[in-house]
Amino acid sequence: MSRPSRRVVLTGLATLALSTTVTPAHAAAPASPAATFTNPVAEQRADPHIFKHTDGYYYFTATVPAYDKIVLRRATTLQGLATAPETTIWTKHASGVMGAHIWAPEIHFIDGKWYVYFAAGSTSDVWAIRMYVLESDAANPLTGTWTEKGQIATPVSSFSLDATTFAVNGVRYLAWAQRNPSEENNTSLFIAKLANPWTIQGTPVEISQPTLSWETVGYKVNEGPSVIQHGGKVFLTYSASATDANYCMGMLTASASADLLNAASWTKGSQPVFQSNAATSQYGPGHNSFTVSEDGKSDILVYHDRSYKDISGDPLNDPNRRTRLQKIYWNADGTPNFGIPVADGVSPVRFSSYNFPDRYIRHWDYRAKIEPNVTNLADSQFRVVTGLAGTGTISLESANYPGYYLRQKNYEVWVEKDDGTAAFRSDASFYQRAGLADSASGLSFESYGSAGRYLRHYNYLLYTQPADTTLAKADATFYAE
Repeated sequence: MSRPSRRVVLTGLATLALSTTVTPAHAAAPASPAATFTNPVAEQRADPHIFKHTDGYYYFTATVPAYDKIVLRRATTLQGLATAPETTIWTKHASGVMGAHIWAPEIHFIDGKWYVYFAAGSTSDVWAIRMYVLESDAANPLTGTWTEKGQIATPVSSFSLDATTFAVNGVRYLAWAQRNPSEENNTSLFIAKLANPWTIQGTPVEISQPTLSWETVGYKVNEGPSVIQHGGKVFLTYSASATDANYCMGMLTASASADLLNAASWTKGSQPVFQSNAATSQYGPGHNSFTVSEDGKSDILVYHDRSYKDISGDPLNDPNRRTRLQKIYWNADGTPNFGIPVADGVSPVRFSSYNFPDRYIRHWDYRAKIEPNVTNLADSQFRVVTGLAGTGTISLESANYPGYYLRQKNYEVWVEKDDGTAAFRSDASFYQRAGLADSASGLSFESYGSAGRYLRHYNYLLYTQPADTTLAKADATFYAE
């Protein structure tokens, strides 16, 4: 936890007057309310891709451990994909091309038809990995017939995989990973326009190669591209390094109005945007895709990782990469903030202030406060879990310090580790109430151990205090985002 920038703090009567008589403007309910999931969503499913279709269903495909087939699930909710039945829509060839290493399928709906992009090797050379496409015109792709459209031909025939497609300003592109024979690495990232869903138009352009230290651990890899657009920008995430705990996500950024076929239009971040986190026991997060929440108001990160660091033998032979979901938050500068891969179980949320809508509950040197522009996202994320005191209560567990909870101590609110005592359980438990200042959309948290006292900000610090004035009720109301 780093220290905040110094603020000018009003003192004496001026502070009292501000806290008791001035009523700041309050927020409407947030445009992007909380989206929570119970992770993992699917065991032993790597390289996950989820597509939300206009028929109200989410379609989910991923690499299976045997690398021998392509499977699909569908459900009307993202969490519903966890228990949705799975259908095999295509199986590897008994011999020849498309006969081995069936990897990283993606499902897309383009011009009225379904397409699945995937990579495959050959029975005669399992490492002769190339990109292929399936097509179906059925309304339901789980029950339809699939036609092989063949290999996506690239000017250089070399190891290539992880094709994804996206459209910017009405132009459809393909991005993928490929071995460039002129480079001393495994794979770089390429982009090209598409003449049709299975045919590249023009000359592909290389937009990234693995040169940074975190891109070259174990193997020199840029792979698994995926695109999300926001605020006139195109963000292309990708995965780097070996597929063990060193696997991580990087990001390229371009203006949506730029020439995306000009490598100079893309800027690479100097650090990973998503990586292993020992505190939450999540290792090797990557090969992501993007989807949206059921209400369309939140962007969702879809990715795989493992729950342990050490792997015996080749990571490709370890079957335990799992599909996981997390809400994406957007920084003030319009860039995505992925935070950390959160612990298994219910995913965390953020709580914005009712009367200071740009400020979120966060911890800093273990003290709880409200603050804007929290780019260290996990400092402002909390899991709403069953209350440590039971009896219908909830507790708020820190996302980046599992086992640490918001608790009152002499009516100040801190983030501290559960010490197992009855006093701590009482101090860290709350009754979740309808918002005192907005009962329709807001939330308030009444102390379990001090009835009538609520989580409330005062001079931007959190306390448990009575909420017996209009301002106090506003200070004690929050929105889950």
